[in-house]
Order: sequence, then structure tokens, then C-alpha cells
Amino acid sequence: MEHANVLLNISAVERETGLSKDVLRVWERRYGFPEPIRDDNAERQYPREQVAKLRAIKRLMDAGLRPGKLISQSLAELNALGEARTGPRREPASPVLERDLLALLKNHNAHALQHALTNQLMRQGLQRFVLETVAPLHRAVGDAWMRGDVEVFEEHLFTEQLQVALRIAINAFPRSGGSPRVLMTTFPGEHHCLGLLMVEALLVPEGAQCISLGTQTPIDDIHAAALAHKAAIVALSFSAAFPLRQAGDGLAALRRSLPPQVALWAGGEMTRRLRKSLPGVMLMPELAEALPALKTRRPEAA
Repeated sequence: MEHANVLLNISAVERETGLSKDVLRVWERRYGFPEPIRDDNAERQYPREQVAKLRAIKRLMDAGLRPGKLISQSLAELNALGEARTGPRREPASPVLERDLLALLKNHNAHALQHALTNQLMRQGLQRFVLETVAPLHRAVGDAWMRGDVEVFEEHLFTEQLQVALRIAINAFPRSGGSPRVLMTTFPGEHHCLGLLMVEALLVPEGAQCISLGTQTPIDDIHAAALAHKAAIVALSFSAAFPLRQAGDGLAALRRSLPPQVALWAGGEMTRRLRKSLPGVMLMPELAEALPALKTRRPEAA
């Protein structure tokens, strides 16, 4: 940002902000922002100050806010709103560990970052690693993204390295014969899979058989898969930005389609924003809630 006169083309803006070219063009027509400059070939060129504002808007959209209410605000107002949305930190990881891992991330040392995560996992064990290290670190990186201290590609690198470490650890456990069977996925439009992996990493050491469909599974397919796999639990993960109404309507429709004996779990940051309970749906804003909930679904508990 120190070269104030530098102009970025639309592809560079897409990379820096995480906003697609189509979104940038639609906002330009609908809201009058951004306001690119046209070069000699009539190609869009974006000043750095506009890119900074676009980044701030994207961060707040990821926290669940709508662009129409953000675009008219100044960068200073957006940054203040971002600070307010960050809120108080919960369950902080070790300050030294957090500092060191974020430094590796900012230095783009993927190999050292992966090595540090793996060592921490081996020291703590899988469940403690998820609850005491992964969850607070994930929030710390999210807070840094909200403040603009972490780039889009750096956040992606961090998430990818976490996923690699978790998958290796999960695959060390038996993959069949466990109980109860837990079908895991997300609704269409929810492409974040880290939440699913974190829940799986908690449940697998408890002997549960987790069957992951990955992300963005249509409701009819979730229903069909639950019956085919004879799942006792269907678990869905939602990031903070997932639309509340879409989540509520989808969960209600899925609940109606599932047999009553199949439990339906919904977890993730989005569930903190729900103002009322959903009949037949167990909401889990806190990751650790999955463990006592699992115990209630054991055959011996039933």
C-alpha cells in the first residue's frame, strides 16, 4: 500500500481481495463503487485506496454483513466496524505459539508452518490440539484477516496446512466399524470444510464412524446419503458468512425429510447469530459441545 499511485488491474484486485471479477463489475453498476480508471485499452485499473476499501468490505462480508450496507461507508468507518466485530478473544492459544505460527505464516514458510503444527499435534493429542490450538488459532487468523493484517493467500495457506495436519491424524484411526455413524457435510453455498474436519477430529477418537461428503451437498442428497449409510447423526457446519434465512430454511427442510430417530446437528460461527432455536436441530456454537452430544447418541445411552 506504500505506492499510492500504483494501479491494479481487475485480476490483481480479485487476487488481493477475494472478490470475483463479476462481483466487482456488478458493484460498479449497482452501487457506483468501485470506480476504476480506464487505461488506453479501456481496461479497468483500480487505485490502491479503492482496493483497501474493497478488502475491508470483503472482511466484513465474511463476518456476515451485507455489501449494500457497507459500500457507502468510508475506509475508516469500515475498519472501526471490523475492530468492533472482532470482539473479545476467547480461549486464547499460547501467546508464544500463536506469535510464532503467525510469524511463519507472514514469512510464507509453509514447510516450517506444517512442521510446527504437526509437532504441536503430537504433543497435545488430536482432541486437545483441536480445542486448545486449532480453534483459537483459527480465530486469531480470522481476527488478523478482519483487521487487514493477513492477506487472502496467507489465510488460505494457513487453512490448507491445518487441513493437511488434521487429515493425516484422522486417517490414523480405524475408518470403519465405529458407532454411531455420523454423516458430515455443508449446504450448497458453504465451501468451508475446516469446521467439518475439526468436528471429525473430535469424534473419531471417541470411536464414532464419520462419513464425510465434503462441502456443498444438496438437501435431497443429504437425505439420501443419511438413509444409505444408516446414519444416526447428520452434522452440518456453517461459517460466519452463511445467510441466516438460508440456513434456517434448509435445516427445517432437512429435519422434515429425515427420520425422527436421526439427530441433526448444526455447528459453526453462523449458529451464534441465530436468535431462536430450531425444533429438532441441536445447535452447537461451541466446538466442544460435540463431545457430550455424542455420548447421548451412544447405543448404551439409548
